[in-house]
Amino acid sequence: MKQSSIYLVFLFVLSLGCKTPEGTKTQKTVDLPVLIVKPSEEKYNASRTRTYDIVHTKLDVSFDWNKKHLLGKANITAHPYFYPTSNVEFDARGFDIHEVAMVRNERKYPATYTYDGEMLKINLDREYKRTENFEIFVDYTAKPDELPEGGNAAITSDKGLYFINPDGSDKNKPKQIWTQGETTSNSTWFPTFDSPNERMSVDMYMTVDTNYVTLSNGTLVYSNLNSNGTRTDYWKQELPHAPYLVMMAIGEYAVVKDTWRGKTVGYYVEPAFKKDARGIFSNTPEMLEFFSNILKYEYPWDKYSQVIVRDYVSGAMENTGAVIYGEFVQLTEREMLDGNGEETVAHELFHHWFGDLVTCESWANIPLNESFATYGEYLWNEHKYGPEKADMGLNNDLRNYLNEAQHKREPLIRYGYENEGDVFDSHSYQKGGRVLHMLRTQIGDDAFFSALNLYLTKNKFSSVEIHNLRLAVEEVTGEDFNWFFNQWFLNAGHPELEINWSYADSTKKEIVTIEQKQDLGKYPLFKLPLAIDIYSGGQVKRHNVILTKQKEVLEFDVVDKPRLVNFDAQKVLLGTKKENKSKEELVYQYANGQLYMDRYEAIEGIGGNYSTTSPSAEMIMNALSDPFYGIRLIAIKNIDPLGKNKEEKLRLKLMEMAQLDEKTSVRAAAIKALAKYYSDEELIRLYQVATKDQSYSVLTAALEAYHKAQPDEALSICHEFESETSGKVLNTIAAIYAKSGAPELNTFYNNTFEKIGGFDMYGFVNSYGKYLSNASDETRMKGVTKIGEVARTGEPWFIRMSAMQALNDLSDKYKEIENEAKEKSKIPGAAAEADQAAKKRKTIDDLIADIKKNETNNNLKKMYGTE
Repeated sequence: MKQSSIYLVFLFVLSLGCKTPEGTKTQKTVDLPVLIVKPSEEKYNASRTRTYDIVHTKLDVSFDWNKKHLLGKANITAHPYFYPTSNVEFDARGFDIHEVAMVRNERKYPATYTYDGEMLKINLDREYKRTENFEIFVDYTAKPDELPEGGNAAITSDKGLYFINPDGSDKNKPKQIWTQGETTSNSTWFPTFDSPNERMSVDMYMTVDTNYVTLSNGTLVYSNLNSNGTRTDYWKQELPHAPYLVMMAIGEYAVVKDTWRGKTVGYYVEPAFKKDARGIFSNTPEMLEFFSNILKYEYPWDKYSQVIVRDYVSGAMENTGAVIYGEFVQLTEREMLDGNGEETVAHELFHHWFGDLVTCESWANIPLNESFATYGEYLWNEHKYGPEKADMGLNNDLRNYLNEAQHKREPLIRYGYENEGDVFDSHSYQKGGRVLHMLRTQIGDDAFFSALNLYLTKNKFSSVEIHNLRLAVEEVTGEDFNWFFNQWFLNAGHPELEINWSYADSTKKEIVTIEQKQDLGKYPLFKLPLAIDIYSGGQVKRHNVILTKQKEVLEFDVVDKPRLVNFDAQKVLLGTKKENKSKEELVYQYANGQLYMDRYEAIEGIGGNYSTTSPSAEMIMNALSDPFYGIRLIAIKNIDPLGKNKEEKLRLKLMEMAQLDEKTSVRAAAIKALAKYYSDEELIRLYQVATKDQSYSVLTAALEAYHKAQPDEALSICHEFESETSGKVLNTIAAIYAKSGAPELNTFYNNTFEKIGGFDMYGFVNSYGKYLSNASDETRMKGVTKIGEVARTGEPWFIRMSAMQALNDLSDKYKEIENEAKEKSKIPGAAAEADQAAKKRKTIDDLIADIKKNETNNNLKKMYGTE
C-alpha cells in the first residue's frame, strides 16, 4: 500500500475529529502533545487464531450495476488448522445468503448455518481432521454499498467493492468496478478468513458485458462469450496469497504489454492514455530485473499487471500480480515532465517480495510490509539515479516521521493499536524505511542482502512477525541483534542528541561530547554505532564509535584544530541532532562534504541567518549552481536575506534558473522566488514567456507570479488556459479567480466541475468556496446549491468533507454580513439586509444539517458529531 498524496492532510483532519522537495510536502512543525504507546500496555491485538486453513477459493461473480450488487457463488476448500473441527466461520459482511452447502464428489448437500450480517457460521457434515479437506459452497449477494462506510487516513473507505459511475450519468467519468481488500475489506464481497495470516490459491470467474476488460490475480486462462451477450473471463492464481490481496478491476481499458523473462508485464489505462502507458509505469521491466538481482530471488509471480482506477480510496495497492493505482498516476506526456509515479511503482513492486510473498502475520507487524516497500523506493533511486537522489528521499522520509513524532511516538511493531488503520502512518512507512537503512549500514551490503534473501527463502508463502527478520539477520551475521530490534522496532521514540566539541591545544585533542536528551522515562537509551569524520591538517579521518551512555565524552588525536567535526558522517541516524557548528564550519562542510546531506545540512544550518556580504551568502549563491537539483531547490528556499536586499546578482541568477534549468521544479521555484522579492517589467515579460513552458509546474508558477505583478492582465491570460485538462492548472486558475469574485468567472467554475476529479477536486472545491465568499449575493446562493451537491455525493469521502467546509465558511460569511448590518441599524435598509442575510444563512445551515443527517461514512459522521 502506498500512502496517498494527501495522506498528511487526512492525519491533520482526523486528529481534529509516495516527497520533498519534489512531491508531497511535509507538514509544518507544530507543538502538539506526544502520545506514547508501549508494547507492555494492557491492550494487545494478537494475531488472529486459525481454526481452519483455506486451501483454495473459487469465485464465480457477476454484477448488478444499477443496484451496485455482486452476485456471487463461492466454493471454498479448507481443512482444520490443527485440531479437529465440525464447524467453520467465514467473514462475510452485509450479504444476502441464498444457499449454503457441503460439496462432495461435485454434488451439493444442504448445510445448516447461522448468519448475523458479519459472520457466516456453518455446521460441517461431520468432524474433520487436519489431513482432511472439506468443500463449502455459498450462493450470495454482496451489497457493500449498503454498509456503513468506515476508513482511515491511509485507506479512506472500507467498502471493499466499488461501482464507479454505475449508471453512466457522469459523461466525464468511465464506468468501472474495482476492489480494495486491505485491511479486512474483501469479506464485503466474498466469504473468507479475512486476515493476513491466511493464504490460498484462487480461481476467479467474472461475467461482464463484452465492452469491458477485466483484471485479476494470476493468469487469464480463457474468455468465453455467453449466449446472453456477456463474456466470462477466468483468471487463475495458482500460488497462494493472503485474502486481502485478492482483487478485481473491470472497465473500458486499453492494455499495453511488455515482457520480462518471459512473463507478461501489462499496463491497464483509460484509452486516452494508451500512448502514455509506458511512461506512467516507468521502467517496470528494469525494476523487475533490478529487484530480482539485488535480492537474488526472482520475481515469484506469474505476471505483473498495473491498472489505474477512478475515485480510488488510497494511493496504490500491491494486489498480487495486479496492482491498483489511483488516477493521480494517470498522466499525459506533458504532465510527466514534472514527474510521474515511478517511486510508487517501485514501492508496489517491492511489496511483491515483502508483503505478498512473505506477509506480516498481523497488522501490528505491518512494517514488515510497508517499511520494506518504502525502502524499495530508496533502492530503486540509488540504482537508477544515484545516491544523491536516494538520500534526498531518505531525508524527506526522516522529516515526515519527525513531523508525525511531534504528536505521537509509538513502537514500529505496535500491538496496542485502537484501529487497524492507525498503523498505516509515517512510523510504519518512513521511519521503518530509515531503520532498515541503518541496519544495512550497520552490517554492510553483503550481509544485508544475504539476510533478506534468507528471510524470503525461509518464509516464502507464509506469514511472519518481526523476529523472523531478526533471526535471518543473526543467522547471516553470527551476531545477536536483539538490541537493534528492541530499540528500533519494539520501543517508541528516537534519540535526541546534543553534540558539542572543543579543541585542546595543549594535548592536540578534539573533545566531542554527545548527550542523549530524550525522556528516558518514556524512551530507551539508544545504542548508536556511527561514524565521526574529523577534518584536520588537510585530511579527513573517520572514527567509528558506538555510543551506549546518556553522556559520552570522546577524545580524538588531531594534527591541529579541526576545520570540521562531521558527526554521523554517513548521515544514517534516525533522530534529531543539535550541534554547535559555526557558520564557518557549515560553509566548510558545504564545500568539502562528500554527500548530499553534507550540503543539505550546511544550507539548512545557516538558513536565512546571514549577511549579504558574508561567506554564507557566497555559499548560498554557489548552491544555486549545485550539480544536483535537490540542493538548488534547498538553496532557493534559503535566499531570504539576499532577496530582501534586492541583490542584483541573485535576481540575474534566478532569471537564468527560471529559464534554463533542466529541472522543471527548479524553474518553477525560481519563478516563485522572483515574484516574492522582485518586481519589474523584465520579469513580467519572463512570466509571459514562462506561460508557454511545456511544464505545468512552470506554467502555474508563472500564472501566480503574473497575477501578483499585474492582477487584471493576469486574469485575461488565465482565460487562455481554462480549457486545459491538467488539474494543477485548473486549480491554479480557480485560486486566482477566487480573489476576484467577478460574476462572469462563475462560468469557469461550473464548467470545471464537469471535468475535474480525484484529489484535484479537494482543492478546487475549497477555491470555489472562497470565490463565492467574494462574489455577489445572487452568484453565491447559486454556488451553494452546487457545493451542496458535492457535499452530498462527492467521492471519495474527503471531497464531501472539503465541500462541507466550504458550506460552513459561506454560512459564516452570511453571519458576518448579518452582524455588520446590525451594527448599522440606524442606516435605512440595514435591518432588512440583516434579515435577508439571516434567512440565507439559515438556508445554508438547513442544507448542512440535512447532509449530515444522511451521511453514511463513519469518518464524516464522527467529524459531524452524528455517530
